[in-house]
Parts: sequence; structure tokens; C-alpha cells
Amino acid sequence: MEPAIFGTLLERALDPRERHSLGAHYTPRRYVERLVLPTVLEPLRREWAAAQAAAARLLEEGKDKAARAELERFLRRLTSIKILDPACGSGNFLYVTLEHLKRLEGEVLAAINSYGQTALLNLSGGTTISPRQLLGLELNPRAAAIADVVLKIGYLQWHLRTHGMSELPEPLLDEYENIQQQDAVLQHGPPVPRVDANGQPITRWDGVTTKLHPVTGQPVPDETARVTVYDYPNPRPAEWPQAEFIVGNPPFVGTARMREALGDGYTEALRKTYKGKVPDSADLVMYWWYNAAEQIKQGNTERFGFITTNSLKQTFNRRVMQPFLEGDKSELVLTFAIPDHPWVESADGAAVRIAMTVVERRGIGSINGNLLTVKSESVPLGDDAAEVSFSIKQGAILSDLTIGAELDSAKPLKANEGLSNRGMQLYGSGFILDEVTADAILQKDPSNVTVIKDYLNGKDFTGNSRGVKVIDFFGLSDSEALQQYPIAYQHVLERVKPERDISKEPNVKKKWWLHGRTRDELRAAIRSIKRYIATVETAKHRVFQFLNAEILPDNMLVAIALDNAYSLGVLSSNIHVVWALAAGGDLGGNTPRYNKTRCFDPFPFPDATPQQQNRIRELAEQLDAHRKRQQTAYPALTLTDLYNVVEKLRAGESLNAKEQTINQQGLGSVVLSLHQQIDAAVADAYGWPHDLPEGEILTRLVRLNHERAAEEAAGHIRYLRPEYQAPGQQQQLGINLLTETTTKETAKEVSQKEWPKELAQQMQAVRDAVQQAGVPLSAKQVAALFQRTNAGKVQPLLDTLAALALVRQTPEGTYAM
Repeated sequence: MEPAIFGTLLERALDPRERHSLGAHYTPRRYVERLVLPTVLEPLRREWAAAQAAAARLLEEGKDKAARAELERFLRRLTSIKILDPACGSGNFLYVTLEHLKRLEGEVLAAINSYGQTALLNLSGGTTISPRQLLGLELNPRAAAIADVVLKIGYLQWHLRTHGMSELPEPLLDEYENIQQQDAVLQHGPPVPRVDANGQPITRWDGVTTKLHPVTGQPVPDETARVTVYDYPNPRPAEWPQAEFIVGNPPFVGTARMREALGDGYTEALRKTYKGKVPDSADLVMYWWYNAAEQIKQGNTERFGFITTNSLKQTFNRRVMQPFLEGDKSELVLTFAIPDHPWVESADGAAVRIAMTVVERRGIGSINGNLLTVKSESVPLGDDAAEVSFSIKQGAILSDLTIGAELDSAKPLKANEGLSNRGMQLYGSGFILDEVTADAILQKDPSNVTVIKDYLNGKDFTGNSRGVKVIDFFGLSDSEALQQYPIAYQHVLERVKPERDISKEPNVKKKWWLHGRTRDELRAAIRSIKRYIATVETAKHRVFQFLNAEILPDNMLVAIALDNAYSLGVLSSNIHVVWALAAGGDLGGNTPRYNKTRCFDPFPFPDATPQQQNRIRELAEQLDAHRKRQQTAYPALTLTDLYNVVEKLRAGESLNAKEQTINQQGLGSVVLSLHQQIDAAVADAYGWPHDLPEGEILTRLVRLNHERAAEEAAGHIRYLRPEYQAPGQQQQLGINLLTETTTKETAKEVSQKEWPKELAQQMQAVRDAVQQAGVPLSAKQVAALFQRTNAGKVQPLLDTLAALALVRQTPEGTYAM
């Protein structure tokens, strides 16, 4: 009997409505194995191979007992690890994992027994793999009970097939209490009915019951069919038992369906509990993903693998993954992914697509993951799994489940040099004047108009502008400021100097009448132009627009000293925004940063024809003028509100009443249309298709950056503003270099890893080093990757690995996979 049949029986026994709300799905065994193997078995088998290699080395040295001890050490590890499925359903994942672990255990026991001593097998103790190691969390009490039975039946069946009726203790099985019936993402107090101001329970339509409309005769919601809305007091994240591996198939419930499926109160409690960690726009599965990632980050877990819907790679879900996977301080890495895989929801026959991901802690150096892309597939029938074939690509897997460019390899370009800067950093709010104060000073002495200037910060840019001014004595000495503008000088003396007097920066303290960071380079760059491009350094939406050169930008604005609308169009295009989002940082909570050294300086502009430049210039002027015109007509209209609506329109989402108003005021559909036309025009300028996936855009941009860097090394620089950047020099026209790059990057410095103490761990570390290198390595090169070791220690390990066919020795004497 196949114990997993209980999963199918349970799924069919569930009320369709209940099953739909739970997101319950029986996973075909073939799909289970496709995830269990890379999540649990492959890392364990690598450890087993290293243990065998260590034992073989010890045997060569005549240390038979030590060799056997290496294998026994791995057996103890194998029989003590824990595997958790935090949405275990009827236990299908755990059962399949148990089967594969028992097979590996059999291999280990056979190897140990080959040393002439029989390894003991204790069915109820800790010396054999048993259900006590397979942990599960399941909300549905029937499913939890079935999972417990499935594991026990499967375990006994394996024992009887392998050993017959021998060694059966009394009782046959322990009460392992390894399956817990609980919510896996949220703990809370007993639900209580939500009440209105009069203390009456609040209800809503039950979401199911309908009646016939008296005119159309079509089914419409029956407003008399009500259910009570519950609140969930004291919500907090659920606790998971410690486990070395986490694997499973969490519920398929999209963000738009969460309130309908889980209830308003539960959804609100869940989102409140994970606020700042999991965005409200994320699907339900991302709460599992976040918790599993935290388990690895905290050192409780080695690896996790989940089946999710393929929306995992979309922006609103990637925001959960990116803090763990991207950036200089990221701690986790994807080692296996299938971005798009067939699936059939057999309850109603609706075809959906899934993704599979496996994650572990990032080690020192690069980690090459396996990205599987579907080449062909059959149409699954009923509960059957589709026959699928894959192509495999190795490399660093990004959060959008692609293997793309190494953005860190992009170099700053001289073509972009000296054009982008952060705005003024005041070091004293006393420089800022509200409208009333500024007017009062100017009425007393109109000459102050020279040093009282318009001032804009990030909130002014994206929200409602405060209309403030700023006192700016740039270029004046203390005495000159006093002599020429005494009223403004006194204002700064009274409101800025006291703060500056306690500054720890000598120059800031000494030159108290000047801004703390006067941005001389920026001032020089915008002095000869009438407008410049600006964007907010940290903002939800990456929006660029022209500002009058008389406006001083705040430190939280990035100013780009280009006044042509062609440049505005390129920067506003999807190609540049994709680059900026990937290259820039993120403060968390959907606040991407536009770091000018990563987002602007290395960005390669297209080599556009004059006709293409004119088209982009025309569209960008229209976009900039349109937004400003609508904001002038509706002063309360903000860029943030406008682009919230634009993005919903882009996603095809419905607008609420407030958003409808914003759409009408800002003419959001027009903004979207202009952006789409700019996207297409800029893609044409690059000579690229209009519908490139983000990963391919990044790959091409990094490649183009390398080409431009090579051009610049050869003396050909495509200055964006040659009259300012290279006065007196003739701007060279674009040249297609057909020769290979004459210079090569020096090898990147790689941080040395700690040399393991145990022989088996040394074997695994050496094998991993050879595998990750991608090119053949000598013993000396392998040794250089580790601290406190040398080629003499590494060479015997490589020889043993080669003898066991775990690495390959080349004719040149180096080693490869």
C-alpha cells in the first residue's frame, strides 16, 4: 500500500470550499521528489561522499578503526537530523523524505558492515532513522492525524520489507508527537467577534450564497447570508520546532484572495504581525518563506525548499526575498530553482503554474545554483504529474529566479563622470525659511533675494511641497555675508550657529554660516544650465523630472546635471529603472535607494541615432510637462499618489474611489501611455526587443558596461555632456569595436575560508572548492582558498577524491569536476 494515497483521499474528502480557503493541494510524488532531493538528500549525499573519502584516506594510512569511526560519525549525524514540513497536510513530503533517508541509511550501514562488524539497528531508539525525525505543522486536525498515521505505516512497511518480522519491539511504534496541529505562521488568542460602536457584531456576506436578480435573472450575492467578522487578539509569529532541513508546499492563496479565504480579522492580524517584514501585497506563501529564511539566518536550519506558485518571482513577492538574497550584506543564497513548472489543481481543473526554490546560508565566495527551465511537458491528467524535461543552467540565481549579470562587475564610466551628486546637506534646520519668514526678510531688504532660494527635499518632490526657502551664503566669507545681508545673517547666527558650535567636525563648526556640505561639484555642474534632472534617493517609485536650476536640492535628492530631455527619457525608461532597482540598495519596507555611484555612474546610455534621440526627447518633454501641468491644476496631487495609480493600471488592478479621483486629476492613463512609449523608444535605441525579462536586461547592460569600459580604456569616451565634462575636446562618435578587449580584469580577491578540523569536512570543502571554481585547480590553488593549510595537506585529499571519481584529474595535473 502506498501511504501517500491518504493525501489524495483527504483532498477529495475536504469540502471544496474548505479546501479552496486552505489552499490545500495534494502534491504528486514526482514533484515531491523534485524538491526533496536538492533540499535534503543532495547535501546529505555530499556529506556522505566526503565521509567515504575521509575513510578511504584513513584506510590507506592503515587506520582501520578511525576509518570506520568516520562512517559511524556520519551515521550518527544522519539519525539525529530533523526535517520539518511547516504545512505538512497528510504527510506526503515527510513520507517521501523518510523513504529516501532510509535508502541512504542502508548504504551507510552496508559500508560500515564491510569493515567486519554489524551495525546495530534499534527500531525505537535513536540509532536508526525513524518518524521522530520527521516534524510537521498542520492547521487541519484531520490532515495532522493522517500525517501521523502515514509516517508510521510507511516506516513499518519499510522495516518489514527490509528485515521481515525480526527486531520488532513492543510496542511497535512510539508516540513520537512529531506532528503538531497548529497554525504555522500566526499565533493568537481565541478569536472574538468584531463589534460596532453599538456593541453589535459586525458581519459580512458569506462570499458564497446568491439569489437571482429580479430583473436580469442572474445570480447575485444574497445580502441576507451573513457571517461574523472575528478579530484575533494578541497576534504574534508562530514558533517552529528546530530542524536542519525545512521542505514543503505551503498554501496557494494570493494576496487578493486572503481576506476572502482567511477572513478580514485573520488577514489584518497576520499583516500587522509581519509589518515591515512581509509586504501586504505578498501572497500567503511568503509568510512561510520569510519564516524559513529567518530560521537559516538565525542558525537553526541549514536549508529549506518550498513549492510555491510561480508568482514568487514577481515584484510584490520578491520584496520578501531580496533582503535575504541581494546586496552586500545578504546572508542567504538560492542553490536550486525552477521558476515555472506545470501543476494542475484537480478540484476544479484550473491549471496553475508553480515554482520551486531551495535556499541555504551564503558561504565565503560565490555559490553556483542550479536553475532548471522547462524544455517540454505533457498535459497532466487528473492527479497525475506532467512529464517534464529541463535544461539546466548554473550560476548565481537572483531573486527573480534568473541567472543574470554580476552587477558588482560593472565599472563607473567616464562618460557619466561628474554629472550626478546628492543635494545640499545643511547641518542646521535654521537655514530653512517658511514662506512667511522669507517674505518678511525680503520686505525689509529685497537684496536678500540673492541668498534666499527655493529649496526642495524628497517629500517636497514626491508629496505636497512645503514651499520653503533656504538661506545660502555659498561663496561668501563670514564678514561678506554680514556686510551684504545682515538680516539673513542674523537669522543664521541665531538659529544655526548654536548648533554648529558643538559640532565635532572642525570645518563645519568653523564655517557655521555655510551649509555643512556645500556640494561645490554640483553647483559647478548646474551653473551653466537652466534645468537639471532630479530623483529622490529613497522612494517607492523611481521618478525623474526636471527642476529649475535656481532650486537648491536637499541631500535626499540626487541631482543629475543634464538638461536635455533625451537623457530624462532614458533615465525614466523601464531599462534604467530595472537597472536602478537591481543596483541600488534598499532600506526595507519597499524603499529602494538610488545610489548614484551604483545606479548612474556605471549605467551605459544607448548609442541612439539622431532620429531616435528626437523621439525620446519629444516623449520625455511631454511626460515632464504633463505631470507638472496636472499638479499645478490640482495642488494636492502628489507624484507618489499618481504613480501608485499608474502602477495599478500597469498591473491591470481595479481602482478604489480615491484612486479613481487621482487618476482623473493626474490623467494616470496618459502617464502610463507615455512611459510605455518611452520604454519602447529607448529599447529601440539600444536595439533590443521591447519585452525582455528583467534578468536579460541586466545581463545586457552589464555586458554593455564592460564594452564601454573597454572603449574608454582605449581612449574613446562617449561623454553625456562633452562641453562641460571635456571642454575643448572633440566628442568622438560612437564606434563599434570589433576586436576583443585588450585588457583583462585582474582576478578578484577571494576571502579565505576557514580550514575545517575534521577530515570528512576537509574532503567536502576541497571538493566544493573544485566544483565552485568552474575551472581546473591545482593543489596549490585550492590551498590558497583556505586559511592555515598548504598544498601538501590538500594534495592527498585531491588524490583520494580522484580515486573515488568525486573529482577528475586533468592531464595537466589539475583537478576539475
